[in-house]
Amino acid sequence: MSAIPQNVFATQKVTLDNLLAVQGAFFNGFEKLVDLNLKVMKATLDEAAQKSQEAAEVKDAQEAAAFTSSLVQPSAEKTLAYSKHVYDIFSSLQGDLSRLTEAQIEQTQAQVSDAIEQFAKTAPTGSESAVALMKSTVASVSNAYESLSKAAKQATQTAESNLTAAANATFQAASTAAEAASKPASRSRRAA
Repeated sequence: MSAIPQNVFATQKVTLDNLLAVQGAFFNGFEKLVDLNLKVMKATLDEAAQKSQEAAEVKDAQEAAAFTSSLVQPSAEKTLAYSKHVYDIFSSLQGDLSRLTEAQIEQTQAQVSDAIEQFAKTAPTGSESAVALMKSTVASVSNAYESLSKAAKQATQTAESNLTAAANATFQAASTAAEAASKPASRSRRAA
């Protein structure tokens, strides 16, 4: 059997393995997201039952104001925590897919280089410039991919830093709002 069909079969096997790895990565991400949502739903139902019980025990307007203001900050914190978990899941999935894609690209580049080497061995005399041109083209494409990959990684790091800063600013604003809402309630309790 010739080397070309063996290469084709090997390539098909690697492609199938990569497809299964991508499917596994997507399923793993989906599974984590479903698990997170189930935990959030359970915690939300438990908390709703507890807060309903606490609301039923409120006796006057001052307690009602304090109770209402006490709901703001934990909700903001939980929303930010949930958003962070979702972001982490998608970031992990993106990282897995990037690694799989990079491996596939490296493998394809190696196959193209091998094919060029095989062609160079059997090429007629005088085709050295064509082989050199093909090698140069592969090297240029490889360098361009590496540059794009580095730029994409830097953009991802910048976006992650910006997301973290925005989340911290939102949390700080929610905390400040919760504190401002609770101050009138505590002042009215002192006055009474």
